[in-house]
Amino acid sequence: MNDELTPVLEKLKDADAVILGSPIYLGNSTGEMRSLMERYIFPYLVYSANPQSLYPKNIPVGYIYTIGAPEEYLDSFGLRKVIELNEGVATRIFGYSESMYSADTYQFYDYSKYVSDRFDPAEKAKRRAEVFPLDCEKAFEMGKRFVKRQKGMK
Repeated sequence: MNDELTPVLEKLKDADAVILGSPIYLGNSTGEMRSLMERYIFPYLVYSANPQSLYPKNIPVGYIYTIGAPEEYLDSFGLRKVIELNEGVATRIFGYSESMYSADTYQFYDYSKYVSDRFDPAEKAKRRAEVFPLDCEKAFEMGKRFVKRQKGMK
């Protein structure tokens, strides 16, 4: 297939690491994220008894998710399994993968404009101010680990 995504996929071939991000909607990453993953991964997939990959090198692939629900919902919604499956596929194809998520994220700038009485806007704002910056730091640290990992392999 040759479309607007083709140049992006070509650039990914030269990447030393890839970090993909997506909100979790309806129990999974977005359709756009899934489409990108499928287009990026399928050309390197081998259907053999001895799993291998056609990808030309070993690179780390990271996933960063944002989830509006509190962390305790990860298990009841099956989200940990979704995260684990994405990591497993990326590890098989690219050699290494890890994930992180930011749960109970701030979804609206003005909660009064939405039917959202399940949430306490003040608590959401407090969490955004106190926890979200820590989650952003974790994402930054993931990037640093990937750089160190790749430098150690060269």
